[in-house]
Amino acid sequence: MRTPTQKTGARALLIALSATCAAGAHAAGTAAAGHAKAALCAACHGLDGRSQIPEAPNLAGQVEGYLVEQLRAFKSGERHNEQMAIIVKTLSPQDIDDLAAWYASLDPSKAGHANP
Repeated sequence: MRTPTQKTGARALLIALSATCAAGAHAAGTAAAGHAKAALCAACHGLDGRSQIPEAPNLAGQVEGYLVEQLRAFKSGERHNEQMAIIVKTLSPQDIDDLAAWYASLDPSKAGHANP
């Protein structure tokens, strides 16, 4: 049988896990809005998500949450890249969500034909 302290601890853990899952399960971005904003990214990553330069990764088909996480890391300074630092400082949280939705919506096997 659980003690009152164990019950309270288990309840607190359940609440914390629920909040963590809810925070990670965002889908706040829209691909259409991201497409309109992707001109900033096109020089390196391409509008179709295919890298235009060897140093830039392909973004087409990447997991949306991963893209959001990386853009936020660049914006906070946790992740460092001179070019990205310049670009992300102009992005709002909504811009980040929209760009992530756009690039996640692209089929990497059909790059060059971006029309989701």
